[in-house]
Parts: sequence; C-alpha cells; structure tokens
Amino acid sequence: MARRKRPEEHDNHERWLVSYADFITLLFAFFVVMYALSSINEGKYKILSNSLTQAFRNVTVNASGQVIIPQAAMPTPPSVVAPPKPSQADAAKQKQRERMRNMAKDIMEALAPLVREGKVRLLETSRGVTIEIADSALFAVGQAVLNTESSRALRAVADVIATADFPVTIEGHTDNVPIKTVQFPSNWELSAVRATTVLRIFAEAGVPADRLTAIGYGETRPVESNETIEGRARNRRVSIQIDSALPEKPTEVPVEIPTNAAVRP
Repeated sequence: MARRKRPEEHDNHERWLVSYADFITLLFAFFVVMYALSSINEGKYKILSNSLTQAFRNVTVNASGQVIIPQAAMPTPPSVVAPPKPSQADAAKQKQRERMRNMAKDIMEALAPLVREGKVRLLETSRGVTIEIADSALFAVGQAVLNTESSRALRAVADVIATADFPVTIEGHTDNVPIKTVQFPSNWELSAVRATTVLRIFAEAGVPADRLTAIGYGETRPVESNETIEGRARNRRVSIQIDSALPEKPTEVPVEIPTNAAVRP
C-alpha cells in the first residue's frame, strides 16, 4: 500500500499580528493606569481652592465655588481731592501780613543809611516783623537821648507806621555790663527809658498812642553771647515789633466760688 503524501505546509506570514495585538493591549493598559494615577479629584480640588482663596484674599465663596469679592476689597479709583478753601479769617490774616511786609519794606528804605552800615536787621516771626536797630545808631554809650540824625530817621519810620493800623511794641535791650548812675540805677531803667524815647518820637509824628507800647528788658533777652565785644554790641539794641495778629475779642471765663469758702480778713 502506497504511503499517502502529506500535504506541504505553507509558512504563516500573519503570525506578527499576534505579537502586535499583544503589544497594543499592553500599551493601552499602560495608558489606562497612567490616566488613573493622574486624574484629579474635583471635589478635593474645590475644597483646596476655596481654602486658599479665603485665607489669602479674605473673600467669600458661594456653594458653587464662585468667588465673591466684597465691595471693600475691590480697588477704588483714586479720587481727586480739592484743596480746602481758605476761610475768611485766614484770608484776612494773609492780607494783613502782606500789608505788614510792605510796611516793613518801606521802613527799611527809610533806614537805608543805617542798613548799609549793618546797624539794622529785619526779622520775621509768627507775630509779625521786627526791625532791630543797634543802640550805637541811636544813642551814646549809657545815654537815652537821641541825636539829630537818629531822630530824623525815626520820624521817617513813624511816618510809615502812622499810615497803617498795626500795633507796635518798642523794646529796649542792653548787654550784661552793669550801669549805676543817678539817672539809670540799672540796665532796667536804661532800656526802659530808651524804648520810651523812641515811643515818644512815634507819638509826636502822628502814630496813635493806643497802638504803641514800650518795654524795657534790660539784659534778660540777649541774642548773642555777652562773652565777646561783638556779642555785647548785638545785644545792645532797640527792637520795633510790628504785630500782624488781628485783635481778638476776650471771652469771659465763669468762675465758681464755693459757698462755704471762708473770707480772709
């Protein structure tokens, strides 16, 4: 009996599909695992976001997770603040001070010769302006009598002061060198008489007496040290204080006296 011939086997050229399918399956499983690991819990994310928002921005969050910015937290555009208008009292003070400065300028022009010699200074304070005149330009040493030239200069000053209504205070000052004469027992008397002498010149030139005040300070208000010759020369002076302050109406302060207070004999 003849042996049957086995059919000839052909090569399977599609075996690679099995390996490819296995590779695709493994790759799909890999991406599924990666996606599972990288997925975010939305609920936990909202809780974290709300906590950070409330902690750092001090705002409220509604139930849906929307941030509500309060009105106070919202930035407001800068507003232009108009400068305050000056009151009538301030405007009156400013106008009066300007008049006073103009008058002081006229006084300095009247004393131009003494200004060139460095014997006159113009100072401005919160009260007004002060014209300081060295005593050597007005009086002899230890005297309170004006010479002809200084009297003429002070009358020119009085003509300027008479045209305004500012209060004027004339101050006499000395150094610390003591004086003791029949007329001036101390520097108090010397400074007071010198101030009064200038006041009399102003009154005679037409300045109303109710605007004039004379004060003698003696050696109590030096502007320089009395240890040097120059300092003592600066301290010997006559100051003409022009007050720019408006007069104020006094207000009575009620005083209560206990009914059981004893009356002293």
